[in-house]
Amino acid sequence: MPAPLGWRAPEAPAGRDGLGLVEPVASLPPVLLPDDPSARDIDAVRFGLGLRGYRMDQVDEVLDRLALALDARDATIADLRAQLAGQDAER
Repeated sequence: MPAPLGWRAPEAPAGRDGLGLVEPVASLPPVLLPDDPSARDIDAVRFGLGLRGYRMDQVDEVLDRLALALDARDATIADLRAQLAGQDAER
């Protein structure tokens, strides 16, 4: 069916590739972690909701497992440091 007389299709803004695709503009602050994140840092991370975002239950599960792994790592490091300190004190 032809378009009615005087009707024009809306023009999409031209992007860098000429296909109308433009770079998204960040409207939320970045999700930042310190260089050496702890389990508490992981627990505090919050992601913004998006139309086509990730499944929140999967993200939550991965972050929970990561926080547990960081806790276990930190406990192991603390134990090893205590053992080294004990060995140094015996000398």
